[in-house]
Amino acid sequence: MANQYDYDVLYLGSGHGTFDGAIPLAHFGVKVGIIEEDMIGGTCPNYGCNAKITLDAPVALTREVERLQGVVEGQLSINWTKSEAHKQDVIKGLPGMIGGLLKDSGIDVIHGKGTFKDYHTVLVDGQPKTAEKIVISTGLRPHRLDIPGTELAHDSRAFMSLTKLPKQIAIIGSGYISMEFATIANAAGADVTVLMHGDRALRNFYHPYVAQVVKDLEKRGVKFVKNAGVSSFKKSGDQVEVHYGDDHALTVDWILDATGRMPNVEKIGLDEIGVKYNRHGIEVNDYLQTSVDNIYASGDVIDKAQPKLTPTAIFESTYLSKRFSGQSNDPINYPVIPSVVFTSPRIAKAGLSVEDGKEKGYQIETNYLPDDWYRQVDNETMGDNSLVFDKQHHLVGVTEVSEQAENVINTLLPAIEFKFGPAELGRLVYLFPSIGSSAWAQL
Repeated sequence: MANQYDYDVLYLGSGHGTFDGAIPLAHFGVKVGIIEEDMIGGTCPNYGCNAKITLDAPVALTREVERLQGVVEGQLSINWTKSEAHKQDVIKGLPGMIGGLLKDSGIDVIHGKGTFKDYHTVLVDGQPKTAEKIVISTGLRPHRLDIPGTELAHDSRAFMSLTKLPKQIAIIGSGYISMEFATIANAAGADVTVLMHGDRALRNFYHPYVAQVVKDLEKRGVKFVKNAGVSSFKKSGDQVEVHYGDDHALTVDWILDATGRMPNVEKIGLDEIGVKYNRHGIEVNDYLQTSVDNIYASGDVIDKAQPKLTPTAIFESTYLSKRFSGQSNDPINYPVIPSVVFTSPRIAKAGLSVEDGKEKGYQIETNYLPDDWYRQVDNETMGDNSLVFDKQHHLVGVTEVSEQAENVINTLLPAIEFKFGPAELGRLVYLFPSIGSSAWAQL
């Protein structure tokens, strides 16, 4: 690559949209720099996936003990303060570990805010850094409601940093962050109210299965207010009021604004150099190039049809690594990307949705999971899945609600991605007994 620049490839942001590809790229002898103004590793390791799943682990354990009452004796309760401390113990070393991998690979990590000066130059706190190619991997940030008193609400990062759980929590929104944190907070003993924008939670998932999760949370005390129309937040002594609907008010100790996430495209100089973007993110072509040829984008900041998830960002980052190192000149070809909501039970999916399968006239096979002997081992009492088969009886989609939905989707994913037929399926022998063998038996 050209040597008149400081770097061959310079990344803005150090999350999964960057480091998973930047490290192997540097091993090919490419001079790589990374600009980061916050924590090394970005959202997922520091205040996203890793933190969330650590807080969820005690919830999953209490659910299993609950299902097996009578077989095991005694109830469990979650000590929130110790759970949060455990979460911090799990994730605190991740930025240093990732930073160490970057350093060992010969990558320069530049701390500060990066802003484009021109096509090949990024200013970091006023100091120019130049590169032949630049990758924008600035990710997403929490959306904040534009209403009076919005400063009284908090975001998901703040929720996962609470050392003491508030007694009464209002959650605004009903997407995956809302539903996951409602599950966690309720299981840890909080009184939770979810104020919904519309009348359906988790709109991107199969509604009958979402309804099962909502019904279970309601039985556990979580309150859902449909079409809430939240209009303002107001301080009320040591508490806060949520004003919604036709002059309704809810008094709580803490508010979580879970109304979505927004791409970090502002104040980095995109307008000045002509990189096109919209409210969904940066516009790219099939090579992840932006409207400026030498500038690319990766990860959640992209406007794309694929789910904005860590695995997607990893795939994009490694794709760019292969492209920049000369291993491939092909356009990006996304695989089947699964999605999961870590409620209890979970909802997970991959491939064609049930709704789209019905529209195409495909075969939909539904299984009531408590009928499966393996699910009876830990006394699962709710759960279903829907398998979508094309006209040649290839599995093309699956959606499941169950305590092990994410593991079932991972098990069946290869069949969807590689279009396994009877011959290929017959060659797969799973460990028995296991959730893998149980899931495969349904095909």
